[in-house]
Amino acid sequence: MLSKDIRKHFPILDQEINGHPLVYLDSAATSQKPRQVIEAINDYYAYDNANVHRGVHTLGNRATDHYEGAREKVRKFINAKSTQEVIFTRGTTTALNMVAQSYGRANIEEGDEIVITHMEHHSNIIPWQQLAKEKGAVLKYVILEEDGTLSLDKVRQAVTDRTKIVSIMYVSNVLGTMNPIKEITEIAHAHGAVMVVDGAQAAPHLKLDVQALDCDFLAFSGHKMCGPTGIGVLYGKKELLNEMEPVEFGGEMIDFVGLYESTWKELPWKFEGGTPIIAGAIGLGAAIDFLEEIGLDQIEKHEHELAGYAMEKMSSMDGLTIYGPRDPDKRAGIVTFNLDNVHPHDLATVLDMNGIAVRAGHHCAQPLMKWLQCSSTARASFYVYNTEEDVDRLVEGLRIAKEYFQ
Repeated sequence: MLSKDIRKHFPILDQEINGHPLVYLDSAATSQKPRQVIEAINDYYAYDNANVHRGVHTLGNRATDHYEGAREKVRKFINAKSTQEVIFTRGTTTALNMVAQSYGRANIEEGDEIVITHMEHHSNIIPWQQLAKEKGAVLKYVILEEDGTLSLDKVRQAVTDRTKIVSIMYVSNVLGTMNPIKEITEIAHAHGAVMVVDGAQAAPHLKLDVQALDCDFLAFSGHKMCGPTGIGVLYGKKELLNEMEPVEFGGEMIDFVGLYESTWKELPWKFEGGTPIIAGAIGLGAAIDFLEEIGLDQIEKHEHELAGYAMEKMSSMDGLTIYGPRDPDKRAGIVTFNLDNVHPHDLATVLDMNGIAVRAGHHCAQPLMKWLQCSSTARASFYVYNTEEDVDRLVEGLRIAKEYFQ
């Protein structure tokens, strides 16, 4: 387990909710922010606030250095070959839409296939639905195993020579399933398809290496990995990004503008129209520094242990259903569950009265809820600041809720 001293870096955790010490178990929705990130954003606004890439004055140069310095931190964090392959976006949703709208529109034709899974977040379903409707393409789903994992044999059955795009999440935000992305990428490439990875739940918890994975695109958000909201990343292989057209047009992304024709800047700036997300990028860079100081391998190990501990404790409760793989080594630090005859919203409300924050609802994964044969679930998601004591509080809260509703 990681040291409990890590909690001291997160000021929000030092408070009571409804008379109880806060237990925050909703990091899959958004993580809390350490002081280092809060201070980095504050320092930018207090001392370096200026637009980037434009002015030649001192503040402008400092802001540009911090902004592009954050891009280099992201490059190292995911082991991209070049900062030209790192595009700052508003988040995972924006990044996935950029791939669908730019690469997809240029390369998908009638009858082509786009392959995804039932476990995808809505952000990795709807852009492909819309693209398939627009182009007359076929949207195909890989059938899940009973425990919510993916079989490579079924991936091979779904991906054909007509498949042009395979887009799959690295880690399920509901089931916690960790998908074999490297092997799926090999299958996609064997049929000439590109591999798009939704890394929203992976980037905060796993050591990512886009060169080892060989994926063509990777999207993730800053706010789930101790960074601020409103900042995300699209990684794309340089040769693909060079061929793609921008999806937003205006200042910052142009090279030359005439009355009837314009040309674009080189990568990565041709995809970053308008004043960029400067403070957000700087905050993300500080978050990466914080996570790397702890160590992504240690974070992954800590969350596996917490998830295993939670599943062991929760499995002993009558009437509690846990969804997803039973093997903690096959799942991230997410435990999604339901209590018999208790609506997840009611359950979450009782837990909140005891200072415990969990998520309740369909988790932006309604097709997966249908596959699970339920309308919604409760979800506890763990991060660097959570402890076994937090799990004990959750289990006790569930007992209280069970007695209350019975």
